[in-house]
Amino acid sequence: MNDEPSTDKHSPTRREKANAIRALSMDAVQSANSGHPGMPMGMADIAEVLWCDFLKHNPENPNWCDRDRFVLSNGHGSMLLYALLHLTGYDLPMNEIRNFRQLHSRTPGHPEYGVTPGVETTTGPLAQGLSNSVGMALAEKVLAAQFNRPSHKIVDHFTYVFVGDGCLMEGVSHEAASLAGTLRLNKLIVLYDDNNISIDGGVAGWFSDDTPQRFRAYGWHVIEDVDGHDPKQVASAVEAARAELQKPSMICCKTVIGWGSPNKKATAQAHGAPLGEDEIAKTRQILGWHYPPFEIPDSFYTAFDCVDRGRQQEAKWKENFESYRAEYPDMATEFVRRINGQLPGNWEETTQAAIVELSQSPAEVATRKSSQIALDTFGPELPEIIGGSADLTGSNLTYWKGSKAITSTDASGNYIYFGVREFGMTCAASGLALHGGFIPYSATFLMFSEYARNAVRMATLMGIQSILVYTHDSIGLGEDGPTHQAVEQAATLRLIPDMSVWRPCDTVETAVAWKAAIERRDGPTSLLLSRQNVPQQSRTSTQLDAIRCGGYVLVDCDNPQVLLIATGSEVGLAVNAATALNHRGFSVRVVSMPSVDVFEKQSAEYQESVLPPTIRKRVVVEAGVTALWAKYAGPEGRVLGIDTFGESAPGAALYKHFHLTTEAVEKVVRELLEQ
Repeated sequence: MNDEPSTDKHSPTRREKANAIRALSMDAVQSANSGHPGMPMGMADIAEVLWCDFLKHNPENPNWCDRDRFVLSNGHGSMLLYALLHLTGYDLPMNEIRNFRQLHSRTPGHPEYGVTPGVETTTGPLAQGLSNSVGMALAEKVLAAQFNRPSHKIVDHFTYVFVGDGCLMEGVSHEAASLAGTLRLNKLIVLYDDNNISIDGGVAGWFSDDTPQRFRAYGWHVIEDVDGHDPKQVASAVEAARAELQKPSMICCKTVIGWGSPNKKATAQAHGAPLGEDEIAKTRQILGWHYPPFEIPDSFYTAFDCVDRGRQQEAKWKENFESYRAEYPDMATEFVRRINGQLPGNWEETTQAAIVELSQSPAEVATRKSSQIALDTFGPELPEIIGGSADLTGSNLTYWKGSKAITSTDASGNYIYFGVREFGMTCAASGLALHGGFIPYSATFLMFSEYARNAVRMATLMGIQSILVYTHDSIGLGEDGPTHQAVEQAATLRLIPDMSVWRPCDTVETAVAWKAAIERRDGPTSLLLSRQNVPQQSRTSTQLDAIRCGGYVLVDCDNPQVLLIATGSEVGLAVNAATALNHRGFSVRVVSMPSVDVFEKQSAEYQESVLPPTIRKRVVVEAGVTALWAKYAGPEGRVLGIDTFGESAPGAALYKHFHLTTEAVEKVVRELLEQ
């Protein structure tokens, strides 16, 4: 409620309700002296119809699993969403609207998942919200196929998305929309704010696409020329979209940015700056809005209130679910487990036994193959695991024994052929995670993580689970050359706050990495995997258990003189070099460091037991850029890596060319000891 509610008993019209959204939006932006008032003012009529007439949601329980999802892909217009959440009854009081864009408020400049109740995904980077929504709509379709029964639809909701011209100019909108059309995600409904304005002005000079024809070509149901300021036309279009059973829907709404502003409407001036006190006063007169800033009469709260309706909708769903539970008790229990994000009860025991068994069956294979082995091992325990590859299934080895492809006509599977859509794939995986009920993974070559980098960052910013499988992780892929050889990508992934990165050295470390990724619920995990075969290392039970710490002593000796630290496929080089040196009377310890971030979360005592600060002669080996390893090498150490791009040649020749061999490691160790 507002701080000083008015006693006005007038029952507001639809236009007046939309004007309440406009007033809150322009007042909050003006108060913050920062923001985007134009879009909320332009889409207010559309939003009022959708939220008051169609959206299935319960403000008292924003996480109700069968709610409709609403995504504001044009997230710069965040005050539209905040106004809706406030007015319809979510826990977003007026003081938070007043604190728009201020430090630690629940109304940040762009909507942030986990900060504001009712915000389904973090949006702002344009078109990513649309792309997340494809994953959400896919999640609904797959869950419905897996759990619904003829007499019980326990999964039955829509995903609604607002997009603007900027979203549709971004390339990822093509990837996402194409995939949605191919998979026939008919419960995905997009409302396009067609106002012909972007930051630089009228878009005609840089955006002349025939958007309706474009989306028809993707296989969408398109409704054109809807007057976005006519509630009847908007409602009729939404009803038609909801009735479409085969295709996602695009509703093209003609709107005026900054609607109601006498001097700034239909101009770029309304897009990304406050209207100004004088213009707001004039706008109030035109809108007939005679209330002071941040004052909303009680009658408007009554008209907007969705709490009672939402409570009833959820109660009806719960009643249906109890009938479902009576008829299908095992499936109901499994549904609740998955929606709550709980791992199976026997998870720890089963996975630990599997890792021990793998350690007892040495296999010299590429870690991408080890990853497939891990999926074959853990997958049968996890019906919630879902994922696929960006047209590299046979190279990433992400299709495991229990995989079943999801198609437009059969959504009961667990494998997604994403096509060559790295960015869209990663966004959709985030949408699957945000929806709930799934553990998503996606795969491509490590080099092509660059196509998806902003989606990777957004997953980390949101703190959501997404397993990013990146194979062909170094020069070891060989002849494809520098265009495909990742040298800086491991380092840049490690630089992203809260990203967990694993670069395992063999099948056992890969299985532990997968286990860690599956168990991690508060952020994404990148698995960096080799194309070339690597030897499996022998370990004691203590070493086996220590892998989960991210770094551990793999080869030890009495009174070590030198520490050899390595990751991934270079661990084998380090072990061979240490073995040879120790036989010659030197004392060399090998530390395998599959995950730097996990290692750095261990206690100081543990870290020092692995890397004693008194041992200052250190050599770090990784086939990538060297800068981030300096703190581990220390002032008396060396880093062996690659600070140039790669070359086109067989992998073994490249390792020799870049001085990443057993002999090269031995030479550097001897040099350090002679100093």
